[in-house]
Formats: sequence, C-alpha cells, structure tokens
Amino acid sequence: MKKTALLIMLLVLGIQTFAQKIDSTALILIDIQEFYFPGGASELVEPEKAAKQAKAILEYFRKEHGLVVHIRHDFEPGGSINQLVKPIDGEKVFTKKEVNAFLGTGLNEYLVENSINKVVLAGMQTHMCLEAATRAAHDLGYQCTVIGDACATRDLKFDNAVIKAIDVHNSTLVTLRSYGQVTNVVEYFKN
Repeated sequence: MKKTALLIMLLVLGIQTFAQKIDSTALILIDIQEFYFPGGASELVEPEKAAKQAKAILEYFRKEHGLVVHIRHDFEPGGSINQLVKPIDGEKVFTKKEVNAFLGTGLNEYLVENSINKVVLAGMQTHMCLEAATRAAHDLGYQCTVIGDACATRDLKFDNAVIKAIDVHNSTLVTLRSYGQVTNVVEYFKN
C-alpha cells in the first residue's frame, strides 16, 4: 500500500512539474518560410533537415497544448510558412519587417498576456533572425532555449572569404550560449 501511495505521489509531482514546464513556456518558430528552401530567393544549406527537427518540437508542443508562435518575415515571393511547420487554428502568427521578431510585432505583449517566462526558439537564419530573437528575448527577461538542429543558415561571403554555413551556424550557437541554453531535439526531449 505504501509503495502504491508513493508511486501515485511521484506521478502527480511529475505531472505537475511537466505542466509547469509547458504552461510557462512558448515555442517560437522563426521564419521557416519557402524562400529559404530549394528554388527560393534565399536558399539555405539543409533547410529541410532543420524544418523536420522544428516539426518534431512543434508536434510536442501541440500534443502538450503548449503555446506556439510562428514568426514570418514580410517578404515575397515565397513568404508562406513551410508545410512542415504550417500554423494551425489557434496558433498565433506575427509578421515582421525587421530582423528582431520582437520589434514592432506585439510578440512581447502576447507572451506577457499568456504568462510566458521561458521561450524555446528554432528557425531561420541561425545567424540573423534566430539570433536576434534570442538576444531580444533574453534582454526582455525570458529564459531562452535554442534548438540548434532545428535552425539553418547559409554560406556567407566577407571580402574574398567564404564562410561555410556550418561554421556560421556553429559560431552563432556558441555565442548564443551567453543568452540561454543551446541544445538539440534529442536532448530537449530528455529534459
């Protein structure tokens, strides 16, 4: 009987802890839009791979009824959100004109209204809009988690040097460790 009571108590505590985790956390998917995919105006390196990882996180938040926010950059052609992470009814979509998803969108106010204090971020491009949103979220007091393998970027050129996308991606993620936790899909699900 004592073992059963203990098991029930641990189960209830586990559910409460999990509920607290998801209740105060929002998933923010940034600019996973068609223009970054093959044939788009600004193709990235392996955007499909990153979008599939973002889809796994999105499905988790949907299953657990977590708050999901989609950010899309006001750009055409190809401005629609990719099918892998397409918003469903009830998921908020903010359209931005700037790199920073918090600038001029109402995103911060929406998160405050929903009692969010932690954000999970994924999206495109790692070194631009994802980085800007993470830094802004941190500066606004949110606890940030970046899902590194659910982000993608591209090769950059500086003068005559080409910086490979993997190096751009990794150097950005290393920097973002100063603003929050950087992890991957598998590790996120373990926590």
